[in-house]
Amino acid sequence: MVPFILLVLCFAAWGAAANMTDPLVKVFSKIFTMSSVQSALVQFSYYGAYFCLAIPAAYINKRFSYKTGVLTGLGMAAIGAFLFYPASQAMTYGFFLVALFVLAGGLSILETSANPYVMGMGTKQGATRRLNLAQSFNPVGTNIGVFLAATLILPKLNTATSGERTNMNSEQLTSIISAELDAVMVPYVGMACVLVFIWLAIAFTKTPNFCKQKKVSKHVEFSATFKRLFKNTHYRFGVIAQFFNVAAQTCVWTFTIQYVMEALDTNEVTGGSILQYSMITFLVSRFVMTWLMGFIRPAKLLMATSIIAMLLCFYMVKMPNISGVWALVSISACLSLMFPTIYAISLHGLGDDAKLGAAGLVMAILGGAIVPVFQAVFIDTYSVAFSYVVPAGCFIIVAAYAAFDLKTKVRVFNNVAPC
Repeated sequence: MVPFILLVLCFAAWGAAANMTDPLVKVFSKIFTMSSVQSALVQFSYYGAYFCLAIPAAYINKRFSYKTGVLTGLGMAAIGAFLFYPASQAMTYGFFLVALFVLAGGLSILETSANPYVMGMGTKQGATRRLNLAQSFNPVGTNIGVFLAATLILPKLNTATSGERTNMNSEQLTSIISAELDAVMVPYVGMACVLVFIWLAIAFTKTPNFCKQKKVSKHVEFSATFKRLFKNTHYRFGVIAQFFNVAAQTCVWTFTIQYVMEALDTNEVTGGSILQYSMITFLVSRFVMTWLMGFIRPAKLLMATSIIAMLLCFYMVKMPNISGVWALVSISACLSLMFPTIYAISLHGLGDDAKLGAAGLVMAILGGAIVPVFQAVFIDTYSVAFSYVVPAGCFIIVAAYAAFDLKTKVRVFNNVAPC
């Protein structure tokens, strides 16, 4: 139980980091007076790091162990979070992007290691539900992350508009930016301290026999494994679905504050509060979905929630008012089960290839780096409300994968000879 609980803390930790980052798109666009596309580089840097570090993480897991991967990821993430202090002193956007890249790179290694680690802590039949249980604590972290951003960062943004900032002298502007960046830095440095604490706890905890991995050869056959994975249609489609799932999730939450401000003609603080409501919905719904999986096939739930999320996005486009805002919050209930469910059903039956297969699914998080930039273009060209056609399209692809999984499993079941 102790290793499982410590891993649950890791799930919460990267949830907090990811969702403290979502408001930074709006924060940096105001601090550095940038367009939506420029500020969306926050997510490009964050999720791009997930793509770049997933393969090294898979190598660590296969060459050493999942525990080594978890410790490596926690250490690198702590360093990235500590880098927010010199970034706040340098007061340059590029330095913050570097800090985010290092932080997210560590979280990429952590996530690539922790997810299959949890799946291996029990029977294969219960792997999907067990991963959903562990992932249920991820939104605990997301709520903490949004709360920290809403209380420590957003209220401390100066009310001066971009036009007013342009007319300020350099001394006034530097003083305002310095105070705002200090507010950004504080929660990240605090998170770094928490990550160091978790690292020490895991490092000095003895792993029980049921969690130990079998000894593997020092030679890692990447080429042969990738060929097997690429030929596996079910896994390949799973990676594509995960790409668009993460893209949709990032799009929905990254621009929540902007949508609320446009729909209700309000400020960033109110937008942050709505984002907090979304995270609470996500948290409660994750536990509800895990319970429902005891009665309903995960793929059926995945297909149903994907279709509902798509319809809610189209409703938001047509109704950019208070009802559209509540539709936006409701999408988080649908998102709650998507990542761990796609992850688990994609890796089902892969055996030892799951170690590299997990890397492919984490690399699919690149969707969170690329697609929000396209949504930002829609925002700059049209409106925030209209831009939600982008995540709607992503949900269609996730629903298609769920339908494919249901069809594939039925075909396999029907072809099995009776005992």
